Parts: sequence; C-alpha cells; structure tokens
Amino acid sequence: MLDNLAGLLLMVALLAGFGLPASFSVSHMVPGTALGVMLGDLAFFVLALRFAKRVGRTDVTAMPLGLDTPSTFGMTLLVLGPAFMAARRDGMDVEAACMQTWHIGIWCSIFSGAVKLTLAPFGQLVRRIVPRAGLLGSLAAVALVLISFFPLTHILGSPLPGMLAMVIVLGTLIGHVELPGRTPGTLGALIVAGLAYYIMCGLGIVGYEFPAYEPIRWFPTEWLGSYSFRWFDAFPHALPYLPFVLPFALTTVVGGIDCTESAASAGDEYDTRAIIGIEAIATLIAGLSGGVIQTTPYIGHPAYKAMGGRAAYTLATALLIGTAGVVGYFSWLNAWIPAPVVYPILVFVGLEITSQTFLATPKRHYAAVAIACLPALAYLAMSLPNRIFGDGLMLSQSVTAVDLEGGALRDDLQTLRMLSNGFIVTGLLWAWMLASLIDKKLNVAAGVLFLAAGLTFFGIMHSPIAGNRIFIPFLAGEGSSLWLPDASVPEVMEYVAGYGITGLFVLVWQFVTPKPA
Repeated sequence: MLDNLAGLLLMVALLAGFGLPASFSVSHMVPGTALGVMLGDLAFFVLALRFAKRVGRTDVTAMPLGLDTPSTFGMTLLVLGPAFMAARRDGMDVEAACMQTWHIGIWCSIFSGAVKLTLAPFGQLVRRIVPRAGLLGSLAAVALVLISFFPLTHILGSPLPGMLAMVIVLGTLIGHVELPGRTPGTLGALIVAGLAYYIMCGLGIVGYEFPAYEPIRWFPTEWLGSYSFRWFDAFPHALPYLPFVLPFALTTVVGGIDCTESAASAGDEYDTRAIIGIEAIATLIAGLSGGVIQTTPYIGHPAYKAMGGRAAYTLATALLIGTAGVVGYFSWLNAWIPAPVVYPILVFVGLEITSQTFLATPKRHYAAVAIACLPALAYLAMSLPNRIFGDGLMLSQSVTAVDLEGGALRDDLQTLRMLSNGFIVTGLLWAWMLASLIDKKLNVAAGVLFLAAGLTFFGIMHSPIAGNRIFIPFLAGEGSSLWLPDASVPEVMEYVAGYGITGLFVLVWQFVTPKPA
C-alpha cells in the first residue's frame, strides 16, 4: 500500500516540478491510475481465492500488483513533463497544456495495455529472443539513475527526517534488521521520521512548516471526462512519446513471467497468461479512465508468503489506493504525508531492481548491463540544463541552448541530448549487442546494429530535437509534426551511417574470426 501511495505522491510532485498544478493531477490523472490498481488487485484477490478452493489449501498467497515504479518515473520525466513544457512553449495556457498532457498520458497507457495484452501469449518468446542483459539492463538504468537518484533531492532537502527514514527503510528491507514488534520497515519509517518531521514543524525550524489546510474534494468528477473520448484527437501529439512506453510494456511482460515463476517456486502456481492478461486489462481500463501510469505484478510473492500474507493484503491495497483516488481523500494524503518520509521506499525499489538485475543476469553479461546505464547517465546529465532552459525566465526571453556563445558547450549539450533521447531503447539495444558479442553471436549483434540504425532514422532513439520528437526524414515537410529540420539531417544521418557501417563490419568480422579448434 505504501509503495503504491509513494508512487502516486511522486507522480504529483514530479509533475508539479514541471509546472503542472497538483490540483489537476489529483482530479484528472490520479483517479483513473488508482482505479487500475484497484481492479488489478481485486482480480488477483479473486484469482487467489479460486486457486485456493481448487487445490483445497488455506495457505495460498495472492500475486501482488501495483503501479510500475519505473513507468512512474518514465512517464512523468520522459513523457508527461516534457509534453506539458512543449505545450507551454507552443503558446498554450496552463489549462490547455494540462488537458493536452493528460490526453497524451491516456494514449500512452492504452498503448501500453494493448502491447501487453497482445504479447501475453508470447511472453516466453520475447524472453528467448532478447537476452536478460538487454531487457533488465535498461530497467536497471531507470532504477539506478532515476528511481534511486531523483528522490534524493527531496529526501536530502529535509536531511534529518529524510536520512532517518532512509536508514530505517534500507536497514529493514535490505539489511533485514527487525523493528520492535515486527513493525514493517516502511510503516516504521512513516511513523518515526514523520513524527520527527512534524516536531521540527512545531519547533519552527527553517524550511519546515505544517501544510496548509487541504479540504477534501469528495468524489471528483473531472476524470470522468476521459469517457468522452476527447483525448482521441491528441494522437498526433502522443505519437512521438510512444517509443518511451514500449520498453516499459515489454519489461512488465517479462516481469510478469518472472513473478509467476517466483510464485510457483513458493508453491502457488498461477497461469502466466492470466497474470499478464489481468494486469494488461487493468492498464487498459486505467488508461480509458484517465490513468497515466501502467500497472504491473510486483516481485516479492515469496516474501509476502513468508510473512503470512494470503489474499487479504491485495484486497486491502485495492481498497485503500482505489478509494483514495476515486473517493477523493488522496488530496489530503498528498498534503499531509511528508515526501522525505515516503521517498526512501523508492530508493529501496531502485536498489532492489538493480541488484536483482545482476542476480538474474549471467555473470559474463555484467558489462552489458553496465553499458545499458550509460545512455541513462546522459539523461541525468541533461536533466538540469533542460530545467534551466525550461524555466519561465528563459522561455520569456526565448533563450535556448542554441544561443550559447560557447561552441564546445553547445556541441556537448547537443551530443548529450541525442544520447539521452530514447535512452531506454538505446540502453536495451546496446546491452543486447554487447551480450551477443560476448556470446560470439556476431550475426545477432550485427542485426541489432541494423535495427538501431533504422530506429535512429526515425528519431525513436538519438533524436536531435528537444522533447525526443520522432520524424520522417525527407518526406515530412516543414510545419508537419514529423518534420526533421534541415540543420539536423547531417547529424542524424551520421548516426544512422555509424550504426549501419558498424553492423556491416561485424558481419564481415564474423567470417574472418578464427574458429575455435
């Protein structure tokens, strides 16, 4: 419950950092997102009861389901935030920009759900084709660089309660040091660090103050506007962002397989297709209801089973998260739960995903996992310049990176932009290529390089345009949303040629490499 709650709090806070009002997020985006969690957990609750009845056991544990944490960061930082800023740069007022951003998020959720529903019967095939270093390496990049790092600015912005909460969470969940009364670590951090936070508010410490009174808007209705299907017209605006969504959808399909296998190892054998299908439908319903973050089965079934969890914990999660969003008291939770107290949960999630990636990947592929993180580091390096040039003062003066006087700095920023745009796809393909080279599958590595050339040609990766806009070179004219500016054509084509010629080299390399005796 706290993990899902932290994800919703994070989504609202990150979007507020881009200038999107929290009131809009709470009334339009949160209810549908929470509804997806509620329906998915209710379905898993019923699935566990039916399975227990069929096998005649009382110790069956339900599969856990909730918001996909990597997607929470990916959607807010790579899709929703940039989409809002792009709309503002195009001259939209705040309300219109919010609506367009919301509609783009709806399209992304529906696309994610459709991909997962389509791949549900073929999850094992995807898993066989793409090595774990590729699928999990790009996920580890998001986990380490985004999920674990970005919350630190909030945690250490209030260092006393933040460090207290982080040590409690990491000590209990990673160090397995028990709190008195076997209190769960996340709950213990919420109580202890939350108490410290509000004591500091009471003492009048600079930077700490009680939140303003936040009246609860019972049963918000704005999210019901998603059923009018006015978001349908936003597809051209959503199209450039769909490449970001695809890797997250693929990862949850493979993650669903892993979670099902993990549950089977603990004695609860669920049908993999049913698990992936249920969470795909939950994501689709969430998107159609205005939700902007996909759901996913959670790793950790054996741990929940060892703690005595059966089916009711998924029911409790469904009721709390679902009613918080739909009934409307999430706005109160958003105001009164201090961010530094719950964000350490995300640091734990990021560290756990990263460590599990290495545990699940063959040792010989560790370097492939590491190379998947490099494009994500470029995104991290660009995050501050993007915020600077997206500041209201810079926008009002029409100042962009192109206006910089330092030629080397301007060129470095453009290189970082091209490396960071589509970094999830780039990391996946780089890791896939390196894992293939390590396994001496040079023909596969060459194929991956050719695929990278094709994706770069359309801007799905290495787009030189702010906002990672995709394009169709030479065919789409100026004024089209798919237009590639003439000044950017040479640098894009050099990337395409780089991948293509390197792929040809690797193909030739395969035939001239001495064969083992």
